[in-house]
Amino acid sequence: MSNELEQFDISGVKIAVIDDAKTIRMMMSHTLRGMGCEVECAEDGYKALGMLRRFKPDLIFLDITMPELDGYQTCTLIRNAEETRYTPVVMLSSSDGIFDIAKGQARGATAHVTKIPPESVLRELIYNHTNRKAAA
Repeated sequence: MSNELEQFDISGVKIAVIDDAKTIRMMMSHTLRGMGCEVECAEDGYKALGMLRRFKPDLIFLDITMPELDGYQTCTLIRNAEETRYTPVVMLSSSDGIFDIAKGQARGATAHVTKIPPESVLRELIYNHTNRKAAA
C-alpha cells in the first residue's frame, strides 16, 4: 500500500451497500472488506431499512436505480429515520449526470460517485465522510 493511501485509514468503519445488482454488492463488499471495513448489504430499499437499524453503519452506499423503492426514495426514508438521519449517504450511479447529483442532494445525499469507484476514491470518500477524519 502506498504512503498516500495509508493516511486514509478506514479499518473498522461500518459500511452499508444497498444495490439491487448482486455483482455490485459482491464487488463493493469484497473491496471494502479488503480495506478493513465491516460490510452489510441489502438488495432493495425495504430490506435496507431494517438492516440499517440493526447494523448502524458509519456510511451508506446507495444505488439510485432500483425497482420498487429507488435510491432517492430510500435516501428520503433514511433521512427521516431517527437512527440514520445523520449517517452519510453516497449515491451510486451508472452516470455522473448533473441531474442525478442535484436530485440526490435534494433528497439529502452527502455525495455522489459513479459505480464502481476505484479503491483510492472509495478509501478517501469513506475517510472524509466518517468520524475517522475527526479522530485523526
